[in-house]
Amino acid sequence: MMTPLFHLLPPLPGFTALARTYAPWPVWRDSVAKPVQFVPMAKKAAVKLWHRARDFDRSTHEPGHHGGAVGHTGLAVLHALVFDFANFRTGRLDPSYAAIAAKAGVCVRTVATALQRLKALGILNWVRRCAERWQDGRFVLEQETNAYAVLPESQWRGYRPPQEPPASPWPDTWRATPPMPSALAQAALEGDLAGKVQVLAGDPKDGLAAALARLGQAFLARNA
Repeated sequence: MMTPLFHLLPPLPGFTALARTYAPWPVWRDSVAKPVQFVPMAKKAAVKLWHRARDFDRSTHEPGHHGGAVGHTGLAVLHALVFDFANFRTGRLDPSYAAIAAKAGVCVRTVATALQRLKALGILNWVRRCAERWQDGRFVLEQETNAYAVLPESQWRGYRPPQEPPASPWPDTWRATPPMPSALAQAALEGDLAGKVQVLAGDPKDGLAAALARLGQAFLARNA
């Protein structure tokens, strides 16, 4: 239920009797009438946050329970916000409960519950907004849709990011696999020593083959 606000109406010209008339405004108590500045978010970053939220739900799943900390409906609502309503260029994200319910395939009450769960986990936050208007000669406030923001994973409560895979070692690190000889060097293993040296020397671009050829030539020269 909305909490009504009460405000002293300013006197209108020719209607001084209304100077102390209070009028209820059916808007949420902490609604703001000032413009909200949205923060742009790259699509790649938003998609990454969605996958992290799904991993968060899987990692907190307990046997015998339906879903984890985020829940099936929480993921459905977050998916609708990220992939159906988020403007990645401007950052604008302000759909109504009814619009979210239609995209997520749930009822409006379920949307409200899922949003509260996402906010409690630190995944989502929003600002309640209202608009100032004149209606029938008097100043009123009208409730507008919330302005949402998907928060970075560093602010999620109870979330542990996955460990990054170890970096690949450099080729010259300890226990690195030595380079394999070329096909000519492999073929030279099947002939006699002089034939091996000749085959190895035939590939000057292969440093290992050239070194083996020089070693073989030196061995043959010494035995001769």
